[in-house]
Amino acid sequence: MDNNDFNLEETGINPVDTAGNDNDVYFSNVSASKPEKPKAAAAVKKASPKNKKGQSVAGTYVFFIVVIVLSMILSVYAVMCMNDVLAITKTNSTVTVSYTEQINDIDTAVDLLADNGLIKCKNFCKLFAKFRESQVGPQYRNGVYNEELGYEPGVYYLSGKMGLEGMLQAMHGNTTSAETVHLTFPEGLTVPEIVDKLVANEVCDKAALLSVIETVEFSYSLVSNRQADEKVPYRLEGYMFPDTYDFYVGESASSVVKKFLSNGDARITEEHRKKAQELGYSMEDIIIIASIIQMEAGDDDQMEEISAILHNRLSDTVNYASLGCDSTSDYIKNKVGPSLSSTSAHTADYYLKYYNTHNSSKVVGLPEGPICNPGLAAIEAALNPADSDAYFFFHDRDGNIYTAKTNSEFNEKVATYAPYLLA
Repeated sequence: MDNNDFNLEETGINPVDTAGNDNDVYFSNVSASKPEKPKAAAAVKKASPKNKKGQSVAGTYVFFIVVIVLSMILSVYAVMCMNDVLAITKTNSTVTVSYTEQINDIDTAVDLLADNGLIKCKNFCKLFAKFRESQVGPQYRNGVYNEELGYEPGVYYLSGKMGLEGMLQAMHGNTTSAETVHLTFPEGLTVPEIVDKLVANEVCDKAALLSVIETVEFSYSLVSNRQADEKVPYRLEGYMFPDTYDFYVGESASSVVKKFLSNGDARITEEHRKKAQELGYSMEDIIIIASIIQMEAGDDDQMEEISAILHNRLSDTVNYASLGCDSTSDYIKNKVGPSLSSTSAHTADYYLKYYNTHNSSKVVGLPEGPICNPGLAAIEAALNPADSDAYFFFHDRDGNIYTAKTNSEFNEKVATYAPYLLA
């Protein structure tokens, strides 16, 4: 066997006659030999399942992270909602909340609390408040919503510690105390005196009372159009009807003031209003006249005579420009002046320009506003003056009244019955 034969056997190729004429060798059984698969293709097919598995694991992680984050957000929101309602972690810090017109819907009331930073989850609070009030709330009676039982206008000192329901109850004007006080306010008291008496008996806060008196709008006919006036110290002076009232300790200022106003509105009848028109006066003018009568008269029997003198002067302002009364300036000096603070908008001297009706004053006719809160007797006297042609009057030390038609007659009677007035 030569070397060529050995090589053929080694390769496993049988020595058949497969050579062509040019001695080239051809393989007739080529299909029996399988070519190698491309390595790159094999590698791609093997790596594909691993990528799918990795993507699936990553997606699961993302899903759980999203679920956890959402759960945490919902948990925090739930805690905030319950904190608004139950005041679990709220502080006692007080926020002054005020509004001048009655609020008749829960959404607006809750928005007001949110605007003042007292609650955080207002949408939840609205749902809770509506459900709560539909069950036991003051605005619902037998399942029917009553707008008249809305949220009282006024000034409220609220804190988150009160909880949502407590704050809304306060805004309804509902007291948190069952303790009551029985107080009598005699005729002729002024607004500063009424306020001081209410505060001394712990009925409500002084600042809240004064704010309500000056700013809150009321629907009662006597005061429905009254606005704060720079010339008038107290907007509701003359309209806090004197009487005996029961108040809750800690009652809202709006509720307290409404008791005075509603009583006065009921006591001033349609006949009173018609009589004022017949005399050519507004009801506001009559209240001013009545307040002067109240302060000038020694008793009820003198009221109609004093009323006649005031009406006579008001009918002849050419000859009697001023009312000639000391009570109007005394009101500013002795009642308003002491109640003014360093932060008050005006001084007593400023108000005197509009209230001093003494003979030497420049105020023609009536002062700018009432000088006290008159009773019904003074109001009826202002509407029904005596039949008198007197233009002057004075009192002696015993309270007796003397009238005169002329200035000379007045001076003669003063010299006779009260000479100390000339000193």
